[in-house]
Amino acid sequence: MIRQQSHHIAIATRGRGFYEFTREAARLVSDANMRGGLAAFFIQHTSASLLIQENADPEVRRDLERFLSRLVPDGDPLFQHVAEGDDDMAAHLRTALTSVSQSVPIVEGRLGLGTWQGLYLWEHRLIPHHRDILVCLIGE
Repeated sequence: MIRQQSHHIAIATRGRGFYEFTREAARLVSDANMRGGLAAFFIQHTSASLLIQENADPEVRRDLERFLSRLVPDGDPLFQHVAEGDDDMAAHLRTALTSVSQSVPIVEGRLGLGTWQGLYLWEHRLIPHHRDILVCLIGE
């Protein structure tokens, strides 16, 4: 029988950077007692995004940040939307170029992530924020 559950994960960021939430997501899947299905994650914000990325070498995440900083620099004179600072429009563009949702299969009661994969919230603002991720589990 197919079941569905809804949850949320709250993450307090310290500013721009990556925040892994794989353990919290894995616990929700384990507690749901679903053998197979799908775990869907959606962030309710327009200046942060979700990624599945390598969780072994932190240099990968630093390289991603360096690349996106070059591609979408804070304070670019092209931007008119700067109501909350030089990083305001840059954060929105960073989110548009990445993703606000991720889906991961549930396999044998666990998240079907690869050996070196982790779930991350990527905070694009420079100052701390409270971010909410909606989680929908569908399975049996």
